[in-house]
Amino acid sequence: MAGHEEMSLSFGSAAGAYESGRPDYPREAVDWMLAPLRGHERALRVADVGAGTGKLTRTVVETGADVVAIDPDPAMLAALREHVHGVPTFAGTGERMPLPDASVDAVLFGQAWHWVDPEAASAEAARVLRADGVLGLVWNIRDESDPWVARLTAAMHGSHAEEMLSGEGPRVAAPFGGLEERRWTWTRTVTRAALLDMVSSRSYVITASEPERAAILAAVSGLFDERRLTDASGAEVVDLPYVTRAYRGIRP
Repeated sequence: MAGHEEMSLSFGSAAGAYESGRPDYPREAVDWMLAPLRGHERALRVADVGAGTGKLTRTVVETGADVVAIDPDPAMLAALREHVHGVPTFAGTGERMPLPDASVDAVLFGQAWHWVDPEAASAEAARVLRADGVLGLVWNIRDESDPWVARLTAAMHGSHAEEMLSGEGPRVAAPFGGLEERRWTWTRTVTRAALLDMVSSRSYVITASEPERAAILAAVSGLFDERRLTDASGAEVVDLPYVTRAYRGIRP
């Protein structure tokens, strides 16, 4: 099995599957993370860290904020530039952001905080945030209270994020004193191709051996067949329930 660092840097080789298979973030979750900053007369300046192909970036752009996207993988940033135009991109990590001190109003991590060192990343977020700025963390997690979804997770193996969120949740360090949390439930309708892309974009599957990867995708395809419906256009789809979990902390 691949190590934590190798898995964290594996996504660029599956950027197309990541863009196709991963869900976007609900606007309500982004609005909630940024709500403590409302009332500013100027546009908010937001750093999306671990931005990947821009799944969170595009939702933040929709709020009217000025966004910079940061990711350690050049292939992911190249995909982001294709899908989200006009957003500056920089190579960097949660522990080392290429931004000046006190330069942004919010630092957001979409599906990414579980890859960082909490102490170093908390200190770095505090460095680049203005006073009273927001550290926002958000994950889209499949709703495993649905037995079929639980079987899907078993077939494709759990993730670092799911392990963390099933425990005490995300941990932050000084100077952040704690995190508020909100959750939203929703359903995403996906085709077989999109479901398989979602599975193929996960670090465990990217770094698996070819036989193991083929076995995982075959099992997931079988689960699709159990639940498939035909939508109005005649396409075969399944409804995949999600829980979005968002957290926010304020820089003193």
